[in-house]
Amino acid sequence: MDFNELNLIIPKRDEAAAANAKAHWDSIAKPLGSLGLLEKTIVNIAGITGNADVRLGKRAVLVLCADNGVVKEGISQSGSDVTRLVAENLTKKQTSVCHMAQFANADVIPVDMGMASRFDSALLIDRHIADGTQNIAEGPAMTRGQAQRAIDIGIELVKSCAEQGYSILATGEMGIGNTTTSSAAASVLLNRPVAEVTGRGAGLSDSALIRKISVIEKAIRVNQPNPDDAFDILQKLGGFDIAGMSGIFLGGALYRIPIVIDGIISAVAALIASRLCPASHYTMLASHVSDEPAGKMLLDALMLRPMIIAEMRLGEGTGAVALLPLLDMALCVYHGSSSFSDIGLDAYKPL
Repeated sequence: MDFNELNLIIPKRDEAAAANAKAHWDSIAKPLGSLGLLEKTIVNIAGITGNADVRLGKRAVLVLCADNGVVKEGISQSGSDVTRLVAENLTKKQTSVCHMAQFANADVIPVDMGMASRFDSALLIDRHIADGTQNIAEGPAMTRGQAQRAIDIGIELVKSCAEQGYSILATGEMGIGNTTTSSAAASVLLNRPVAEVTGRGAGLSDSALIRKISVIEKAIRVNQPNPDDAFDILQKLGGFDIAGMSGIFLGGALYRIPIVIDGIISAVAALIASRLCPASHYTMLASHVSDEPAGKMLLDALMLRPMIIAEMRLGEGTGAVALLPLLDMALCVYHGSSSFSDIGLDAYKPL
């Protein structure tokens, strides 16, 4: 795929629709801009979709499941067998994100991007690339062809969701070791020392965290990724989940569907997508700021402000799904409120 060509064909933000949405907010009988980021996000969604009559009817969280060869280095509490266990529970609607998504009226769509251990389920989308990536401490995570295929799959997933009538998509992931791959990529993308961007993931001890940092430093030293080439960083240090999510963000821009960022793993994917195709940036919505060290750094690099600060770091798309009820409440005000003229009051003027 020629990312320069893709960048040129991505539709631009519909500024007229965004302006109409802003005007509608300003007509509502309340102080101007008083719902802050909620108002700005609805305005941005109008710009993304090209329609000021913002409706978030059918929604889903895409949970990309993949294993990472770096687990061999002892950087996680759990082994790759847990990836399959959680993926099975995703199909049974029994994980944390499943319960949150049920409350938020969102479908959970698990996708096998490259699990080490596979299983059959009608509720698991099979886009298996390989039985996990290679060990980044020894060499590149994947081939360039595999990285491209994963991105293409992400774009295709969004296309399929668009055809099924989904109006907003949240990003999620499941894969033991993926805070290591995402921290490695974040270190290079942000040009920050590994120790500054690496956290405890699912709960590492002090000694295990030191080992994790050492493994990431080794991976960067071995692979020598080009800091100015997001695709090179992804291919050498990333995972199939990160690559697939990068494609989801690109697909959101292509098909005019807002895509919600979750934690650091999807934020890394969003930053990669925005570096590959800067035109894709405006369709990305920040949900929460992860409690992992790189959480705020990544959102700052994306120039996005989160609406939720809750010290979350669970993954699966839980933070992204948590944004949906907030948007629903904003839309209740947006569509249901009286205007200044309705109540016979002069409209507020900006000071």
